[in-house]
Amino acid sequence: MADEDVAPRRQFQIVRNGDSTPANIDWSQGVETVQKGIADALNARNVAFLLGAGCSSLRVDGEERGISTMQPLAEIFCNTTTQALAAAQQAAEDEDLLGEGSADVPPVEPPDWLLTKEEVAILQEAGVELEDEYARNLERLMEVLHSLRFVSQRSAKSSHWARAKELTEVINKVQAFLWERCTDGAFAKGDTAVRDLYEKFYRKLVLRDRSLPRPWVFTTNYDLFNETAMDRLGIPYANGFSGIIERRFNPSTFRYALAEQLDLSNRKWSAVDAFVYLCKLHGSISWTEDDHGLFPIREKWPADGSAKMMIFPTPAKQNSSLGSPYADLFREFQSRIVREQSVLVTSGYGFGDEHLNNIIYQALTIPTFRLIIFASPDAPGEIAKLRALGDPRIWIIGGDGPEPGTRAHYFDTMVDRFMPQRPSERIDDAVRKVMKELAPDKGDTE
Repeated sequence: MADEDVAPRRQFQIVRNGDSTPANIDWSQGVETVQKGIADALNARNVAFLLGAGCSSLRVDGEERGISTMQPLAEIFCNTTTQALAAAQQAAEDEDLLGEGSADVPPVEPPDWLLTKEEVAILQEAGVELEDEYARNLERLMEVLHSLRFVSQRSAKSSHWARAKELTEVINKVQAFLWERCTDGAFAKGDTAVRDLYEKFYRKLVLRDRSLPRPWVFTTNYDLFNETAMDRLGIPYANGFSGIIERRFNPSTFRYALAEQLDLSNRKWSAVDAFVYLCKLHGSISWTEDDHGLFPIREKWPADGSAKMMIFPTPAKQNSSLGSPYADLFREFQSRIVREQSVLVTSGYGFGDEHLNNIIYQALTIPTFRLIIFASPDAPGEIAKLRALGDPRIWIIGGDGPEPGTRAHYFDTMVDRFMPQRPSERIDDAVRKVMKELAPDKGDTE
């Protein structure tokens, strides 16, 4: 076979050992050493993962099977609005020119979250153009909307109070759009690809030595893939809520641990192996506002809709105030990763949250802290700054994946190829097969 017919070997890139220049490693022969390094890191005393929007996005054959990241979502929201307004203006001009009823195209029912011409005018009056940076990051749009409403609500001018109500309507529409995208997709119509990926992640995560603290998973995502995966695996977890019928936010539950009773007479206890702390830093589609208790926040699913959904955008400035429960959640993130012998693994996170970034930078002042970033090593912005530090405690893994169309820093590759393989995975597969094959047929029970 001619040399030109041989397919080039696929390689991924890694920044480690204090080098600021990424090293190329063949998938065919170098991945084992990286796996071993990550396995050693995950055996540290305190282990935490930070999962960003990229973890819930999974494209297969060009189609989104999960939830798009913030940039595609922003493009859909902003472009749909601008295109609808342009089409409406063109239709009005055609009607003026050709007469009423000249257009034969039947009207299309617009989505409930589509902004009106008046609402777009309000944003433009405040200097917010949907074609600008807000068309690339929906959380940035939410930031400025919350800020504008805050100023209008506290203004001494009564005309600004009406503006606050109008801005609230715009915020509600953005939330309705996010609600639709987080609840209606291929994953809601029987596709289990993303859920299966999360299940595989948690099966690998929970197997730690009993003498080590349980792992923490922090996420900026609003969706319920984490909770659904652990529920289906039977993994108990603490997410800051307590109660059964009425689950309410109670940050003290993060201080609790789950133990099994070994000897009642001697009061001996042992921590349960499979237990996870889940902390949703930006809220969740299952959180709703309530009017009872010190922390008036409930966890409810199915929820009543997006009207009272509690999701929180990234504050525009690092020193912006954070109310409950977000202040409590960020405090948990800080208290966990600044401990001695801590490891933080980030995946699907582009370092776009200034609050989180500053907490991570504070942790880097602790000599025993380690940071493993799954992202493209040549990414600009904060990741480029971290790479330029030449810090041996920072690893950055990315580049080409093992197969065409895959990337080394995507969540599925991290779970399948880089997280340590556990001997019990074959047993897990056998258990799932038993549950699937030997489950009673519904027809037999009728």
